[in-house]
Amino acid sequence: MINLKDHMWLESRIMENKMPQPIRGIVGVLFSFVIFYALWWIFMDPRGIMRWYTPQYGYMYIRWILIVAIWQAYIFNFWPFSLKWRENTHPLITGAVLVAVNFVIVGAVIWGFFYNFLGLYSIPYLSVDKLVSKGMTEFFAREYSSLAILMFAAIASWLSPIVPVCFENHPWQSMKQPARGITVFCVTALFSVLAFFCLMHPHYHVLFWPWQEYAAAYPWWFEFARTLHGNFNVGWVMCGTVAIWMLEITFDRYPFVMIKNKIWRGFAGFIGVFLFAVLLFVTFNFIQDVAWGPAVEGAKRILAPDWRYLHSGELAIMMLIPAMVLNFYFDNGPKKYGVAINIALRMLIIVISTIIFHWLYYKFSPAMLGTQAAYSHPQQFPMAPGILFICVMLFHNWFMDLWPGKKRVGNKDVMLDDDSEEIK
Repeated sequence: MINLKDHMWLESRIMENKMPQPIRGIVGVLFSFVIFYALWWIFMDPRGIMRWYTPQYGYMYIRWILIVAIWQAYIFNFWPFSLKWRENTHPLITGAVLVAVNFVIVGAVIWGFFYNFLGLYSIPYLSVDKLVSKGMTEFFAREYSSLAILMFAAIASWLSPIVPVCFENHPWQSMKQPARGITVFCVTALFSVLAFFCLMHPHYHVLFWPWQEYAAAYPWWFEFARTLHGNFNVGWVMCGTVAIWMLEITFDRYPFVMIKNKIWRGFAGFIGVFLFAVLLFVTFNFIQDVAWGPAVEGAKRILAPDWRYLHSGELAIMMLIPAMVLNFYFDNGPKKYGVAINIALRMLIIVISTIIFHWLYYKFSPAMLGTQAAYSHPQQFPMAPGILFICVMLFHNWFMDLWPGKKRVGNKDVMLDDDSEEIK
């Protein structure tokens, strides 16, 4: 049973299709794509209005849009908005309000916390103005600071869902909002900051000249990764992000949901996610070696180990998109067989869709998105449009209940605090 006053909206809502499949799925995908394309044209496209796709500057905002959406839905359960408001308000209104709140928080985090606080008084590479004052050109100052700031969110997008997905918020599941959200936020933020300083801060040791001997550790991954670049960690962290969300939406938390004890279930889930991430990372690296030959230490672009690691993360994102499309818009089918067979068939659909999507993206993205042709051009950064589309799909699902293709018809059984009655 779920507590009525603080039930998890995403887990308790009951929705049904307003249109038959596959029409409902096609309409949903097109709805999200139209919103994505409008946002991309206004804010990102080099031929558009704002032209933030440089590419790291625009990608920084996209990464923080994703992590703030996770905070809103999974960590704070839409607090300070009441669940009654969610239940009684039209999805278009809730979507517009929650997206607006998301954008405001993103701006406050980037411009308030990073640019004008942490970057000014602690870590200069987090502030564009600080880097410019030290003699760096504005373009490179913006790109370097954007990369650092977005990596905070990238790591958080991997670690933040761990508590609600793997541990089911244990041991804080009985706390009311906002106490539970603040607690989970603080715990996951602490681990995200620690991970950033271990995984990304050493990258800045060798990024600036002279090397920052007294401010950052030497990249510890050099001996086995054959690169000093932080892209090694970018790649496998992105695979970790994809792994945690595929556990949630493709595997339905199986097989870890079978473990009764929540603590052991959480640790087993975390280890399973990490191992799945490593499997994805190693597999994508191997596929690239087969396609283009072994990576060459010191080489540039497509032959460079650091670009290969980055591309493994990009391939992981390309894998997450069809996984979300299958779950959100096509009812996560198939469902008529046993759990293991259902998951195996979903994975087969996702893998085939990933291959097709990979080919389509590199063929049509220059004309549609204003990116550059070729796999390894610096202006060809698939994670930016890929994650923006993921953000839009999450908005559509989490904030708008997949309107107009679906409608909410109730909630799963929940109970009042005093156990005096049950409702549906």
